[in-house]
Amino acid sequence: MKIYTRTGDKGTTSLVGGQRVPKCSERIESYGTVDELNSFIGLLLTYVTDAADRECLSGIQNELFAVGAYLATPSDGRRTGQAVVTDDMVKGVEAAIDRVEEGLPALRAFVLPGGSRASACAHVCRTVCRRAERCVYRLIESGVEVDGNVTSYINRLSDY
Repeated sequence: MKIYTRTGDKGTTSLVGGQRVPKCSERIESYGTVDELNSFIGLLLTYVTDAADRECLSGIQNELFAVGAYLATPSDGRRTGQAVVTDDMVKGVEAAIDRVEEGLPALRAFVLPGGSRASACAHVCRTVCRRAERCVYRLIESGVEVDGNVTSYINRLSDY
């Protein structure tokens, strides 16, 4: 099987289920930005040495695949009651934030991006995550229903 299909040459792509949509649609922008975030987390992982952080980030990457698949699936193609992002996943990111914050002084100002390669890369992940969140909200504004746990998860993740 060849990697290229030629089906996107005229500016459309397929959603899960086969529906064709413009490549510039809000849905494509939202899950494309989640995919971009996942790639930047992969880059971040090349600089992170702490085992707990590596495990957390790897788990987040797997969860982001699920978020992207959810966003790539039209509402009528989703199974009723199927939760892609669960309360436990949101709480998991909150627990990761709490773990990282332990022992740190309270923030009193914005932190300038940089410091180390890992830190600078983490800031890129944060800003791409914030953009993904904006994209998802634009998708919602366009009339697409998105589960509240998806928006909560992405919001927590940008804090992480």
